Amino acid sequence: MNYANIKYCDISNGVGVRTSLFVSGCRRHCKNCFNKVAWDFGYGQPFDKTVRNQILASLQPDYIDGLSLLGGEPFEPENQRALVSFLHDVKVLYPHKNIWCYTGNVYETELLQPSAARCEVTDEMLSYIDVLVDGAFVQDLYDISLRFRGSSNQRIIDMNATRAAGHVVLWQDDPIFADHKM
Repeated sequence: MNYANIKYCDISNGVGVRTSLFVSGCRRHCKNCFNKVAWDFGYGQPFDKTVRNQILASLQPDYIDGLSLLGGEPFEPENQRALVSFLHDVKVLYPHKNIWCYTGNVYETELLQPSAARCEVTDEMLSYIDVLVDGAFVQDLYDISLRFRGSSNQRIIDMNATRAAGHVVLWQDDPIFADHKM
């Protein structure tokens, strides 16, 4: 797997200060995607042991809240196979940090049901994710006032609550941000 970018001390892709890994490769090709360069699976640099270790080290400080995965598409099967052991290591080393993942796939229909996104490690990868932002970016539903997503069809799913409840539970933002009138 290649990666397109790594942002250290990112505050745009999840709550708090994060390390964000932008993987390469996406077959979805959403209109007006913010990261078209990452559609190409060969774009960027190899996600090798040195890079993995740099990201793991970046998560160590107390002020870092967690890791965010973006793309490209983290749930392309090729990317899942490369990411699943890395996510396991993140959870073992930093059990109190959270993992956010952005995907164009819809949780119930594309990640839980047979689809092009599912592979032999999908369920394990999902088990490591604390917050899943799902759904393709739709230009006609673009809304700059939405926090942590680009279009109103995209959901922010609390995966821990979802696993406990047996049905999708949406993530609850701090109430100060709920009405878009900060």
